[in-house]
Formats: sequence, C-alpha cells, structure tokens
Amino acid sequence: MVKCLPIDQDFQKNRKVASKHNDHDVWGPVEPPEKLGIHGTIVAVDWDICTGDGVCMDICPVTVFDWADTPGHPASEKKSDPAREKDCIQCLACEAQCPAQAIKITPP
Repeated sequence: MVKCLPIDQDFQKNRKVASKHNDHDVWGPVEPPEKLGIHGTIVAVDWDICTGDGVCMDICPVTVFDWADTPGHPASEKKSDPAREKDCIQCLACEAQCPAQAIKITPP
C-alpha cells in the first residue's frame, strides 16, 4: 500500500469549499469515488487518506465522529465523519492517535 502524506495543515488556504455534508464543509477537490476531499473545518478529516480504522471514534470523549460509507474508495469503504464537530473540546486525542494522520483540529 502506498503511504499517503498527512492532511494538509493549510487546507483552508490551499483548498476551496466544494460542498456540504451533514452540516459541515467539504473542502475540494471532490471527484468520487477516488477523491472525497477534507470533511469539516474545526475537526477536519481528509477522506482521501482516512483508512477507516476508527481509533478517532474510540478515543473521542464527546462522540464527534460517525461512520460514513464511501464505496469504491481505494483507502477504505468507510470513513470517519466529523458529524458533530461543533461539540469538539479541542483535546487533540483524535489528531494525535490517527495512524494515517488524516485529522486536523482547528479551534473555532
């Protein structure tokens, strides 16, 4: 498997909002099923590199994440969706524990 680069720390400067999903922004490019963009702003998950291992869901003390189906995506067919990013308490546990380095927490 090809090792992906971590989430772009400057994605808000380098990308544009392409759409909305579950009340959060999706930062493009979005070209399903291969390119799914970065989901969220406060809690941003790069769906292009998320491997769907779920450690963020297990470790989050305030249940920010839900599963989202992503059929046909080469990294995984399910992704961590920051469905309740406004509930994030900025503990950074998910960002620190994500093995794919697919999460970026940005204070509001």
